[in-house]
Amino acid sequence: MTWVVLFSHPSDFTPVCTTELGRIAVHQPEFAKRNAKCLAHSVDDLKSHVHWVNDIKSYCLNIPGEFPYPIIADPHRDLAVLFGMLDEEQKRDAEIGKTIRALYIISPDHKVRLSMFYPMSLAMSFKYCHDEILRCLDSLQLTDKLKVVATPANWTPGTKVMILPDVTDEEADRLFPKGFDKVSMPSGVNYVRTTENY
Repeated sequence: MTWVVLFSHPSDFTPVCTTELGRIAVHQPEFAKRNAKCLAHSVDDLKSHVHWVNDIKSYCLNIPGEFPYPIIADPHRDLAVLFGMLDEEQKRDAEIGKTIRALYIISPDHKVRLSMFYPMSLAMSFKYCHDEILRCLDSLQLTDKLKVVATPANWTPGTKVMILPDVTDEEADRLFPKGFDKVSMPSGVNYVRTTENY
């Protein structure tokens, strides 16, 4: 079952969007390692997308081979409205009807598990955002697999996870036979338990 990273951009032939789509294309192998497919969305038509992809490939010279993911053509902005990027009234105005920058991570059961929204004037920082998208994918996939853990602030793969509060210590002993740590809190409530044995 495949995960999907769907990201939307205001329109074709815009300088900021060109850099963003190029960065995702360059890092496509990292998404493939996580069984995730990338899918772009823009409110322009298919012919426009074809010409824009050529520009992106020309600008971002290190895109390996063919352009690695499709771009949805949404000239009537119907998907943009369905995904909450535009209001129904906005979609008829060509200038206002450009979408915000949005990113969704969709799990194999077709549920939106994470969303990020940026205004038209602000590009995603793919130096950091790329790592964050992959970190989020890793966390979602891990917590789906284990069911009884959550990932703390600044978590990265291989570091400690937190055992959910509704898991008893006895259950945690059974689920994590190599052990877990209890963090003492001033309140006396021992609700923080961590493990790297997962």
